[in-house]
Amino acid sequence: QKFLNKPEVDPIEFFSIITEKLQLVDMSSVFLSRNVNEGFSGGEKKRNEILQMILLDSELSILDETDSGLDIDALKIISKGINSFMNPNKAIILITHYQRLLDYVKPNYVHVMQNGKIIK
Repeated sequence: QKFLNKPEVDPIEFFSIITEKLQLVDMSSVFLSRNVNEGFSGGEKKRNEILQMILLDSELSILDETDSGLDIDALKIISKGINSFMNPNKAIILITHYQRLLDYVKPNYVHVMQNGKIIK
């Protein structure tokens, strides 16, 4: 908040904000009573990463293999969170080894890298 020159958010207001954002990644408010990633499955950890991205509301986000190890249901949930964050004022760099992420997230540009060089 300080970096964005926004007023500080008190804990009660933050709880309200995060509770609303939990819906974007299909997470229960029960997760808020745990330490970060404590007892989370792989898919829940990925959802938590997307939740953090949404809460930070940065202009640039880099997601490195965020689809790695996800089943199709978790992939759809992660994609929904990414899509909800996308807008013309944000840049997201998605790094993936799999085409399947692009079935659910529709990027403006796709670049293909091979042997350290962008070939497409």
